Amino acid sequence: MIVVENLSKQFIRPSTKRWSRSKGEVVQAVKNIGFTAEDGKVTGLLGANGAGKTTTLRMIAALLKQDGGQILVDGVAVHAGEQTTQAKMGVLSDARGLYPRLTARENIVYYGVLHGMSRQQADQRADFLAEALDLKSLLERRCDGFSQGEKMKTALARALVHDPKNIILDEPTNGLDVVATRALREFLRWLRSPEGGSKCIVFSTHIMQEVERLCDDVVVVAHGNTVAQGTVGQLLEQAGETDFEDAFVKLAFESKAQLRGAV
Repeated sequence: MIVVENLSKQFIRPSTKRWSRSKGEVVQAVKNIGFTAEDGKVTGLLGANGAGKTTTLRMIAALLKQDGGQILVDGVAVHAGEQTTQAKMGVLSDARGLYPRLTARENIVYYGVLHGMSRQQADQRADFLAEALDLKSLLERRCDGFSQGEKMKTALARALVHDPKNIILDEPTNGLDVVATRALREFLRWLRSPEGGSKCIVFSTHIMQEVERLCDDVVVVAHGNTVAQGTVGQLLEQAGETDFEDAFVKLAFESKAQLRGAV
């Protein structure tokens, strides 16, 4: 389970003026985001560009230090750069970060060994994930020259090699065709099931159909704040809409305008 409470984060955007004495503009990327993602469920994180989704996921993954608030992973507080909670998570970031000179198998196995697995265990897990993600034909190929979809599937296998209880996915369907997207969706459904380990999955996407077909709970963020959380049905009711895309636009963009007006 992942619990996020009153999360905030700001950055300094460097000044573009050559002779400026200012350090730059303060950008409040996350103001007050909070939600709970439960085991055995896929929780969708939705918001417009710049809403704070990726920054939030990076803080959950212990890649960024939050300025305020608290993140708990299975009851343990997250601290940036510490492995205590990182070992409990599998993270697919927006930057896939594969080593291009290594094969897909070598990328996956290397990550498994870093998590304390033996080479044999990591190899066996790589074979299992290759079967599940339709990666068998790519396993022994160097990643240099992979398509976006091939990179995504390899990076996802690498993130899951140590069989983490909690899974963070940032735009996982980017670059995938329809068939690969359907296969990924079925695999994620299996991961959240008791047979797949009842994983806690946080899933960020811009594709409304993916949310409707996959997510058990949805968190809508706008202007760095959580503005709504619930099932797809509950959000439709809250927005007074019958189409989920219309509901999302109303919740995210109207709430965003209200939040800005309150500043």
